[in-house]
Amino acid sequence: MAMPSHPPRISTLLATLSSHGAGDRITVAQIVEALGARGFSLLIVILGLPNSLPMPPPIALVSGFLMVFISLQLIFGRSSPWLPATVLKHSIARHDVAKAVDTAMPWVRWIEKLARPRFSLFDHAASWRGLGLALLVLSLGLVFALPVIGQIPIGIALCLMGLGLVERDGYLTLIGFIIGLMGVAFSYGFIVAVITGAAHIF
Repeated sequence: MAMPSHPPRISTLLATLSSHGAGDRITVAQIVEALGARGFSLLIVILGLPNSLPMPPPIALVSGFLMVFISLQLIFGRSSPWLPATVLKHSIARHDVAKAVDTAMPWVRWIEKLARPRFSLFDHAASWRGLGLALLVLSLGLVFALPVIGQIPIGIALCLMGLGLVERDGYLTLIGFIIGLMGVAFSYGFIVAVITGAAHIF
């Protein structure tokens, strides 16, 4: 499952994403259609993007479940993402999509300037399955993440990993994964602390 030799810039896609379709909402199907053959990498960025900002529930929960689904497809070797019809029919407020894109765009363009093909990790199918396992860990962490403080590090991690895949930058992908693990560890540590404290009280 090799990456395209000259992948398009993610900033170009994001700049036009909220204009797809009509009405006040944009469906998941329209987002997937906009990604085209670039599928997995850009879908990771799209699902990470809203979680990089202080967003209300159930954004993290929905994104996390979708990422679990995507991660499993990578593990089992699918070459392009597939989502069930019930998921594709769901929609997001166009205003929320535009807000997330506008906020993230300066950072995305800055990262694009720094990123370059190096330390390639994903030239073989086995490497993509390893990536799927790494994303599965972060996805499950996102499902159970604390709002904002646990959610944002994992959202940023997913964006960095997706950008790293598009730009063929293995270092960027690894940095994203490390940040994501820190977010998962923080949420897990907080939950354990609360359960331990409650056990002592009762």
